[in-house]
Amino acid sequence: MTDPASALAPVVVKLLRRNRPYVTEQGARDRVREAALRPAAYGPPRRLRPDVRVDVVTDGGWPVYSITPTAPRTPVGGVVYVHGGGWVNQISSPQWRLAADVAAGTGAVVTVPVYPLLPHGSARVVRDRVAGIVRERTGRYGPTALLGDSAGGQIALSTALHLRDEGLRVPVTTLVSPALDLTFANPGIPRVQPRDPWLGVPGTRALAAAWSGDLPVTDPAVSPLFGDLGGLGPVVVFTGTRDILNPDARELDRRLRAVGGDVEFHEAPGQLHVYPLLPTAPGRAAARVLVEGIGRRLRPAP
Repeated sequence: MTDPASALAPVVVKLLRRNRPYVTEQGARDRVREAALRPAAYGPPRRLRPDVRVDVVTDGGWPVYSITPTAPRTPVGGVVYVHGGGWVNQISSPQWRLAADVAAGTGAVVTVPVYPLLPHGSARVVRDRVAGIVRERTGRYGPTALLGDSAGGQIALSTALHLRDEGLRVPVTTLVSPALDLTFANPGIPRVQPRDPWLGVPGTRALAAAWSGDLPVTDPAVSPLFGDLGGLGPVVVFTGTRDILNPDARELDRRLRAVGGDVEFHEAPGQLHVYPLLPTAPGRAAARVLVEGIGRRLRPAP
């Protein structure tokens, strides 16, 4: 049976003009200018869940939020969640709700860094700071996982590669519809583009070029699919087939398996970009699998 919410999701995306920054280069430029003139609010909704507590500190100019479950009293570890939004849009209510669900469902403290967006942020600076936060949270809470959606998936995987090179392997890196190769050269993308109501290559490529800063777009800090994928900890990927990022997600799965990586690949036929964040039946089911998977990786073996 078709889920009515899934059928409506593409219509809602277009009605709300969520695709505006991505489908044309001009749309991308307009969104960057708008973000610079009128920065969006980023704080969590007043009501998340009754079983978590939210705190915030300013760390090096970044607001860094902690979502702590009220039970158990001793956290089982940590999760650093890097939100998506095309490197130009602030964290949204569905992303806050996912972060709270992860905290409550795993018993881990979820850290949400509000990182600088375009036109102020860049790939290398943000990756390095997120890596520092993971190291600090590992020292404070124990094993600390990475979670990222869309553009945040790019940052999360680039960070995991950087930390591995520094000798720290995170217990799991969970990627929701991640941006992986910011050249968008995968030959499968043009075949998916007509069915994707959300993302488009021209605008997304323009945002990616700005995000790369002083690095080539093929640097693993910008496009983690160009990195050496050996020696990573477990990687979990969620991707829908109506998403131009899906072909690169498949390529990541292939390359991780080729180097003997521990990869768990969830592909949802007919689902949109970041579908685990959407209020649909497949989205809610995927979010439950996501939370359970992080918790399983963080809990010590009996």
